[in-house]
Amino acid sequence: MIDAARAAGLMLATAESLTAGAVVARLVDVPGASAAVAGGAACYSYTAKQRVLGVDQDLLERTGAVTAEVAAAMADGALALYDADLAVSTTGVAGPGPDARGVPAGTVVLGLARRGLPTRTRVLHLEGDRVALRAATVDAAIAELAAALDVLRD
Repeated sequence: MIDAARAAGLMLATAESLTAGAVVARLVDVPGASAAVAGGAACYSYTAKQRVLGVDQDLLERTGAVTAEVAAAMADGALALYDADLAVSTTGVAGPGPDARGVPAGTVVLGLARRGLPTRTRVLHLEGDRVALRAATVDAAIAELAAALDVLRD
């Protein structure tokens, strides 16, 4: 995927809450990633999401962080922050139990922002312990980027 992004002249970015930087870390494991990865923001708190990614504080307080609207805003924020072509975001509940709003563990929302195209989101319901949920989320985020990259290159 990194080679394809580099060949297409596309820059990638991440906005991560649930995965806390693990998606961008996986991306940069590939030699030459600096030619295709602009950066990643690990924004765990509401304040970080608002200050770094520009997520609306009222939205966060009204809905919580595990919503399609927040995932989309995070991805849009990373796209703008890093002047990237494609950005993925991760937000969700890793558990062991539900979050303070009652959102069950294993609920994950991915956001995908693409320069010049509408931002989209995807809700996942994963199973496993905290480590397994976070690992599965990283895999899903990478798969989202790869699929979007294939569409943008065509």
